[in-house]
Amino acid sequence: MKSLGSIRKDFAPWNDSNAKPYIQFEQVTKKFGDFTAVNNLSLTIFEREFFALLGASGCGKSTLLRMLAGFEEPTSGRILLDGQNLAGIPPYRRPVNMMFQSYALFPHMTVEKNIAFGLKQEGMPAPEIEKRVAEMLKLVKLEAFAKRKPHQLSGGQRQRVALARSVAKRPKVLLLDEPLGALDKKLREETQFELMDLQQQLGLTFVVVTHDQEEAMTMADRIAIMDKGEVMQVATPAEVYEAPASRFVASFVGNVNIFEGKVIERTAQGAQLAGANGVQILVENAGDAVAGAEVAFAIRPEKIRVSSKRPADAANAMEGLVYDIAYLGDMTVYHVKLDNGQIVRASAMNATRTTDDPLTWDDRAWISFRPDAGVVLTR
Repeated sequence: MKSLGSIRKDFAPWNDSNAKPYIQFEQVTKKFGDFTAVNNLSLTIFEREFFALLGASGCGKSTLLRMLAGFEEPTSGRILLDGQNLAGIPPYRRPVNMMFQSYALFPHMTVEKNIAFGLKQEGMPAPEIEKRVAEMLKLVKLEAFAKRKPHQLSGGQRQRVALARSVAKRPKVLLLDEPLGALDKKLREETQFELMDLQQQLGLTFVVVTHDQEEAMTMADRIAIMDKGEVMQVATPAEVYEAPASRFVASFVGNVNIFEGKVIERTAQGAQLAGANGVQILVENAGDAVAGAEVAFAIRPEKIRVSSKRPADAANAMEGLVYDIAYLGDMTVYHVKLDNGQIVRASAMNATRTTDDPLTWDDRAWISFRPDAGVVLTR
C-alpha cells in the first residue's frame, strides 16, 4: 500500500471516526478592536498528538495558543479541553502549561530551583518535589547542571531547563510558542528530535506554534497552515507537502513550481493540461478538476529532472536555458528559463562526487517529470 511520506502506523486518531478530539476550537473568533486575529476558526486536536500551528507573523497562531492557555478570551465561539468548556477558567486553573520563546527562567535561581518553582507554588510536599525535580533533570539530561544558574548554561541547556519546568507539573497539554527560535541552526535541528522523543516518553499532547516550516514538518504529527486568522489546511506533514489544498499552501510550504493552465481533457488516467505558449502537461493527480477549468499544476523541484538532452521516455518535457545554479553540497539547484519565459526550479541530489552530464550557466537544457510527480490545484 502506497502512502504519502513516513507515518506513525500506530497513531492516526484523526482517521478514526470513533475517536474523540481532546482539544476543540468551535467557531472561535478573536478581535482586538477592529482587527480580527482569529476568524470563525474550527479545529480539533487529539490526545498524545504533536500538533503544529504554522504560519507567517500575524496569521493568528499565537493568539490561538494564548486563548487555549487562558491569557486571552475568545470574542465568540468555544474552546473545549477533554470535553470541558474552558470559558472563564483562569490560566492557573487550566491543565495546560506554556513554554515561551524567551524561556523566562529566574536568573537568581539554580536549575533545580527553577524546575521546582511551580511545584512549590502548588504546595507539593518537599520530598515529592525533590523526587520530581530529579526525574525532570534526568529526563532532559541535566543532572550535572542542577546547581548552576541560567547565565552559566548554553542556549540549548536553558531551553531544556524551561522544558523541564513546563512538564514538571505534568500538565495534560504543553503549549510551546516558538520554542526553538533562540537556538542556532544545528542545535535547533538536534533539539527537534529531543522534543519528539520527550513527547513520546511523557505521553503528553504538545501544541507548538512556529513560523519555521522545517521545524513543523520534522516534529508534528499534523500541521495546521494558517493565514489571516483562518486555517487553510490541516494534514500530516507529507500530505501538506505532497497534496497541498491550494496555491497558498503549495507556495507557503517548501519550494514549488506552479504552472497556470486549463484542463483540455479528462481521462481515466488523469488529465491533459494546456499552459502558456503551448506548454502541454500530462498529469495523473487531477483531483476533481473538470474539462475546461482554469487550474494550476504544482510540482516540487526535486521531482524535476534536468538534462542536456531530452529523455526518450519522458511524458512531460520542456526546453530552456540554464539561468542560475546553486551548489549546496548535498544537492544542486538549477533555475531553468523555459522558452515561454517561465523560470522553473529543479534540484538534484549529488549522490556521486562526479557527473557524466555536467550543466553550466547558459547551457540549453531539458526539464522533465513523470505524470504522477505533481498535483492539480483548483483553488
